[in-house]
Amino acid sequence: MDLSPLTAVSPLDGRYAAKLNDLRDLFSEYGLIRLRVLVEVRWVQFLAGRPEIPEIGPLSPVVNTVLDQLVDNFGPAEANRVKELEATTNHDVKAVEYLIGERLGDDPELAHIRPFVHFACTSEDINNIAYALMLRRGREQIVVPALRKITAQLRAMAGRTAAQPMLSRTHGQPASPTTLGKELANLVARLERQSAALESVQVMAKINGAVGNFNAHVVAYPEADWPALSREFIESLGLEWNPYTTQIEPHDWVAEYCHALARANNVLLDMSRDFWSYISIGYFRQRRVAGEVGSSTMPHKVNPIDFENAEGNLGIANALLDHFAAKLPISRWQRDLSDSTVQRNIGSALAHGVLACRSLLAGLGKLETAPEKLAADLDDNWEVLGEAIQTVMRRYGQADAYEQLKDLTRGERVGPEALKIFIQGLELPPEAKERLLALTPATYTGLAAELAQALATQGEPGRRS
Repeated sequence: MDLSPLTAVSPLDGRYAAKLNDLRDLFSEYGLIRLRVLVEVRWVQFLAGRPEIPEIGPLSPVVNTVLDQLVDNFGPAEANRVKELEATTNHDVKAVEYLIGERLGDDPELAHIRPFVHFACTSEDINNIAYALMLRRGREQIVVPALRKITAQLRAMAGRTAAQPMLSRTHGQPASPTTLGKELANLVARLERQSAALESVQVMAKINGAVGNFNAHVVAYPEADWPALSREFIESLGLEWNPYTTQIEPHDWVAEYCHALARANNVLLDMSRDFWSYISIGYFRQRRVAGEVGSSTMPHKVNPIDFENAEGNLGIANALLDHFAAKLPISRWQRDLSDSTVQRNIGSALAHGVLACRSLLAGLGKLETAPEKLAADLDDNWEVLGEAIQTVMRRYGQADAYEQLKDLTRGERVGPEALKIFIQGLELPPEAKERLLALTPATYTGLAAELAQALATQGEPGRRS
């Protein structure tokens, strides 16, 4: 059966293929092979002209151009040739080395550098750098921009709804009011913190030979300062040098990366469930999309499918990320190959998270606030003012304030008249009574509006004068 979106085993390459086209160039096996070629070529170019390594000599502009073109013009034909070579070698990195050798050909100026392709390298020297570049680029080009788009949309919504009163629901029960904008601002603050944590993870790599000691390097060129050369090369690729490794870079930073991304995903997961719930109780309406069907039998349905899709994909992403973080830093003795097959799934974890981000953006774009429903919910729960009343009573020395309000309100619906009578019977200063009598559920929102507006405008929270 031919491979197509209909026959793909993974829905990432099947049902959702069109939504993830921009990830394929980086996270596919093609993308991995291309990055391996880049590392091999840059290593040859780095070694060339080093006085400690006179045999390779400075590369002429023509040779450098040929090498650069191996990277810049790498395409599906080259990747397919690597796979053909791998069918014989049964070794993916060795196949890359052979491809480069083929492309250098028999021209004397090119042929003399062929022995220095993959010089003193173990396959993990190439692989760990390739995956580091993949994850760094994926973070900078795809994941963080996706998180920023959601954050920007939430920030704009927070600004528009900063003063929109909303009943809180701690433990699922009516609680002290907030504003819709403040709840959205909470998400913005959390996402910004976790995005910053993800961006701060140092992407590390090594190039130090079969067991991390430069064994072959020192025998071939004992005069060279191999740790210094290794560091210079890794840093030239924009990565952080790890000087202490076995055959493999230990992947601790990958665990940090996965944990940071999982925390960001957890914020999105929390958000998905909350929006689903707010839609279900009518705080938001969803704009209909022409032609869409909500149910195969109930024609009235407009389901919150974008938030449900996001929730499911975030769960898959985090299950994979948690496994990567637990598995990849563990390797028997100086190396075992159990990390190899696991690393090949890194793109899948990021893709499920990005797919969730795109679903959330679509879902947020369909929402309309329902202020009449928000107001009705508040007006139906005057008992939430019990917190304010008993707190003012405490200020004026009434030790049993909480108990009095508990007797009046716990598990009971209390209307404005009952609260008015209760307040008027309290021994409080007139100005305190007036302040309590003027309070409504819709005005009992503390500094929620100010906090939301401050974050929406990227300022500092202020206080009322």
